[in-house]
Amino acid sequence: MATILDTLKRGTEYLEKYQIQDARLNMELLIAHAVKLERMQLYLDFDRPLNEEILQTLRALVKRRSRGEPLQHLLGSIEFCDLEFKTDARALIPRPETEELAELLRTTQTPPPSRILDMGCGSGVLGLSIAEAFEESSLVLADVSPEALELASENAAGLELDNRVELTESDLFSAVSGHFDLIVANLPYIPDSEKAELSREVKRDPALALYGGKVGTEIIEKFLGEAPTFLIPGGKIALEFGIGQEKQLSDMASDTGFQEVNILKDLSGTDRFLLATKPL
Repeated sequence: MATILDTLKRGTEYLEKYQIQDARLNMELLIAHAVKLERMQLYLDFDRPLNEEILQTLRALVKRRSRGEPLQHLLGSIEFCDLEFKTDARALIPRPETEELAELLRTTQTPPPSRILDMGCGSGVLGLSIAEAFEESSLVLADVSPEALELASENAAGLELDNRVELTESDLFSAVSGHFDLIVANLPYIPDSEKAELSREVKRDPALALYGGKVGTEIIEKFLGEAPTFLIPGGKIALEFGIGQEKQLSDMASDTGFQEVNILKDLSGTDRFLLATKPL
């Protein structure tokens, strides 16, 4: 009977053949998922035999991964700000850069925002992780995709935050009402011209969540133009954008009337986030 170590070696070789990055790590995570162990526990159980039922499950998972199906979809969840979120094909897979923005906002918002809007929320990770850090905050999750909102609703319930969350199907601000202390957004920003350059995994994300138009900034620019109407005086926006878009977006934020317009870098040193404040 095949052991965990046998299966790990064979599966890693198979994924490498299909040019899957970090093939061994992928295989470790798939085995841990199938046998319901923490990944590091596998190293203590290398000689553990795997029954045929588990091996069949793993064969199916490995084949799907070899075809470019994202690991996060196969595992069904992702850790984000030390919280667990469901993730699947209904919404964009949360990226490490977005987690950096969430961590920043979770630790720097003083006083705590009483009303938060996550525009283009997708699976809800950005808004929900911020709201989780502020017990008195209410949250509106808005997205044009009903499928994404369904996933965001499941994540809100999983974190037991659904009593503080309102879900709104909205094309940007079209169906949003009221005013907010903080509006966060991770809107589509990939230019149409870059579609062919994306990895197989990224192409599995909904196109609606990826492509921002011919230039890539069209949706964000519309967001910046509309956002001040929905902010209280002194309210803030925080958003993620694509490589090389910082000057165009910071100039527009200033021209729209925002103050304290700041561009922040991600951990790789790339300009990635825009923060700005509505005047008092």
